[in-house]
Amino acid sequence: MTTFADLNLCPELNATLEALGYREPTPIQCEAIPAILAGHDLIAQAQTGTGKTASFALPIIERLSRQPAAADYHPIRALVLVPTRELAVQVGDNILDYGRLLGLRVISIFGGVRFDNQIRKMKRGADILVATPGRLLDMLRQNKLSLAPLELLVFDEADRMLDLGFSNEIRALLEFMPAQKQTLLFSATLDASVEALAEALLRAPRRISVAPRNAVATGVRQRAYAVDRADKADVLAYLIRGGRWQQTLVFTRTRRRADELCAALIDEGIPACAIHGDKHQRERMAALAAFSAGEIPVLVATDVAARGLDIDRLPQVVNYDLPQQPEDYVHRIGRTGRAGNAGLAVSLVAPDERRLLSAIAELTGRPLQLQPVPVAEDGRLIDGKPLTPKNRAPKSRAPKGAAARAAGKGAKPRRTEPTAKAAPPAAEPKPARSAGRRSLFSK
Repeated sequence: MTTFADLNLCPELNATLEALGYREPTPIQCEAIPAILAGHDLIAQAQTGTGKTASFALPIIERLSRQPAAADYHPIRALVLVPTRELAVQVGDNILDYGRLLGLRVISIFGGVRFDNQIRKMKRGADILVATPGRLLDMLRQNKLSLAPLELLVFDEADRMLDLGFSNEIRALLEFMPAQKQTLLFSATLDASVEALAEALLRAPRRISVAPRNAVATGVRQRAYAVDRADKADVLAYLIRGGRWQQTLVFTRTRRRADELCAALIDEGIPACAIHGDKHQRERMAALAAFSAGEIPVLVATDVAARGLDIDRLPQVVNYDLPQQPEDYVHRIGRTGRAGNAGLAVSLVAPDERRLLSAIAELTGRPLQLQPVPVAEDGRLIDGKPLTPKNRAPKSRAPKGAAARAAGKGAKPRRTEPTAKAAPPAAEPKPARSAGRRSLFSK
């Protein structure tokens, strides 16, 4: 059995890992850490929850600690680029935890907070900088920091960065970096645009893949329930109550849908909060903290939260709306079933979303059969036993307050009971597969 001590990490790192409860390295860590310590460029793919952050953070800390900063100012020697604010905070906190005994300075910068406050944080520099592309580019263009001393560059969740349209920012950032550096590219999924990015930036990279391409963790049970679009809020409330769900992460396609659903759940007596791009960073962090602590049982989010959320033993994830990109389905449900734990992923599929379900099944290689909404008995959802007029849940209260206002804005009135519909015969042709995300790095 391989241990962290076998990976040529210093005693301080080994002592910290032991204190954090890390017993043995995961497969991605076993392969990536030696390759990074040897100086190789790397393209690595692994499922979420398998320890990707530690697989690049630990060897970076090890290398930088061998030559600590000689002065009070710490030049930026390692840069980790991430797609979202939440992931920047999480990765920065993890790196701080790992390097706590070695005195390295680690800073996270991202949009949505005061620019001047982050400038003050950077006055003494940082050995390791974790940043979102937009905010970092703003600072560089205003000469607030320098990447000239950069030795290591990491792209974490590279496909998500390209999907969010950061290809122009990435190209601009490269102009501020030295040509000679070690580049590492990590992601849970790999597609054509990511491969093109790797080919453009990496030199003779080592390739690591510890899971099938675009695979879903084996511990995640996937369910797809056929519902009418107008019934989704009622069905979700029924599942939460009937299944006695405590922590439930729900994904919607738009910010408006997130707010409307949150209001509808609150109106049904189910505490919920929403996070999305229109929320201030302080609101988003407060909502995440309350959800992680179990103070609020339901967190409704757009795909801004699909990456970077690391909630220990999150029991279930719900796709209230199926994503347009099937790769995003993998990332959404990757929030549950992490680190070998069991998880449940439920998708509420309206008739016009069946083509999206087919694309997801084709991508993951696992068929997702539509089922009727199950009966809830004694806190369990019993698949194969659909709702009927006899066992249907009690009627919901009529919408009021914010939910009523949301329902009145041109939407269909919410029904008072969830209506389950069996899946129709699969006569609908499969949709054309996406040709991949186009970016400036695409050929």
